[in-house]
Amino acid sequence: MNKIQKVLLTGKTHTTSPDARVLGGKHDGNVTIQLSAPGNPAARTHAFDAVAPHPTAEQLFAGAWSACYIAAVGIVAKEKQVTLPADTAVEVEVDLGLGGADYFIQGRINLVVPGLDHATATEIAHAADAICPYSKATRGNIDVVVGVTTA
Repeated sequence: MNKIQKVLLTGKTHTTSPDARVLGGKHDGNVTIQLSAPGNPAARTHAFDAVAPHPTAEQLFAGAWSACYIAAVGIVAKEKQVTLPADTAVEVEVDLGLGGADYFIQGRINLVVPGLDHATATEIAHAADAICPYSKATRGNIDVVVGVTTA
């Protein structure tokens, strides 16, 4: 796998589940995406001034991955008979960057489960990563780090 040496932009998501039914794989709610123009605002040139705010591919991919992953978390927790906290969330970040002259993406998944035992949370996070179709699609293709936050 090739490594990103310079991150150009990052698509970030924070996906929450308002009730346990969503964590079981069902969802009929809304999606909110914060729009932004491409590139780094601090380094924006006149070429980007006319670009209307829109979701980047990295934001869209992170959002889809996050939605899929939180469903996988619910499935794993149910199988392990673990009750997830009401404020369970998944944060996915997808970077677009350069490795030499080539473009690559990389990802970070963070399962947020306040108050859950760290070992149990880690086990759920990795088991969800193993069954999530987006995680399967990226495995071996891009660098991905899976983490947990329990505090």
